[in-house]
Amino acid sequence: MKNFIEEVTWRGMLHDVMPGTEEHLMEQMRVAYVGIDPTADSLHIGHLVGVMLLKHFQLSGHKPLALVGGATGMIGDPSGKSNERNLLDEATLRHNQEAIKGQLSRFLDFTSDAPNASELVNNYDWMKNFSFLDFIRDIGKHITVNYMMSKDSVKKRLSSEAAEGMSFTEFTYQLVQGYDFLHLYKNKNCTLQMGGSDQWGNITTGTELVRRIAGGKAYALTCPLITKADGTKFGKSEGGNIWLDSVRTSPYKFYQYWLNTSDVDAEKYIKIFTFLSKEEIEVLTEKHREAPHLRLLQKRLAEEITVMVHSAEDLENAIKASNILFGNSTSDDLKQLDEVTFLDVFDGVPQAEISRNEIEAGINIVDVLNENTGFMKSNGEARRALTANSISVNKEKVAENFVLSSKDLINNQFVLLQSGKKNYFVVRVV
Repeated sequence: MKNFIEEVTWRGMLHDVMPGTEEHLMEQMRVAYVGIDPTADSLHIGHLVGVMLLKHFQLSGHKPLALVGGATGMIGDPSGKSNERNLLDEATLRHNQEAIKGQLSRFLDFTSDAPNASELVNNYDWMKNFSFLDFIRDIGKHITVNYMMSKDSVKKRLSSEAAEGMSFTEFTYQLVQGYDFLHLYKNKNCTLQMGGSDQWGNITTGTELVRRIAGGKAYALTCPLITKADGTKFGKSEGGNIWLDSVRTSPYKFYQYWLNTSDVDAEKYIKIFTFLSKEEIEVLTEKHREAPHLRLLQKRLAEEITVMVHSAEDLENAIKASNILFGNSTSDDLKQLDEVTFLDVFDGVPQAEISRNEIEAGINIVDVLNENTGFMKSNGEARRALTANSISVNKEKVAENFVLSSKDLINNQFVLLQSGKKNYFVVRVV
């Protein structure tokens, strides 16, 4: 049995833990769960810390449960929120659950016959037939309102600074989550719940229910909420959340997010978001500090996590795409990009549209550079740039006699113009 608490401590993944948890885990194989609200049909990287906790738990010889909160997703957790969330119907929740299970299976094995194989559970399955009267009689009477009011998540929403109050529905969230723990304790022998540090109040309500109703002992463990050194929110880009789903966030953008982390953040993240050993990370960190300009930590972090969430092939394509802007890539490299990745790579680059009829007829490069796109201010400037051999079409140098035609299209839709090393322009054919 590996020491799970020791492992997550050196990785910077431990915020708070109930006394006696370490000893409890070292005695024999234990069962723990992390809850995930299925509010979308994809996880985002903010969920990854909880998933990594479950994987480390399993690697330490214990059994992880991933709880998809079909019931709690219908209510909305007040923790860390200033407003009540939108409620989802059952069909949407079921769809989201299946999509999330597919993503979790890249980390956790749900098909193994090992004693500590992962399981996916949904609290809607045991809450759907629980009547309101039964719930307030059998569960509600064991926890006082005073106890529930003392939780930080409730206090913040009821404070004078909160924009609006808190509905009774949300107020009961900690009771429903607490009942989840009790149910899993009774039915799955689950003795530990893990989550973000903002979940401490909800988790300890569960340990209290286990004590009062089942006469048992349950434990709580939380990880820190991940932050960025510059104070901006972890897991967000200008376009919003960084999702694990490749349609919502392309593997290229996913790779770039990790590649662009600061040195301080990279040192922290490589412990949390990879399974590299302590020794490997120490050696890598030392090398990085000696030559920070090489960005060894960021590259290794981005590589490890992109392969883990997507695939080795997606990583290779993301690296190729990255080299298009900053490396010696070729026309062939460019033509291998799919439409989404192409647009991601050249996000923010000026664009112009040309009709397909014109392209099929063929357009002289001087007209393309000036009249059709405005990339150059005049025909004279375009000719001078061509004479100086500084104009490229799809990464290949062209001369003044070049004619742009449909054979030059990338994905049958785009042409990449380039002046010098860094000035790009995208032509979109419509």
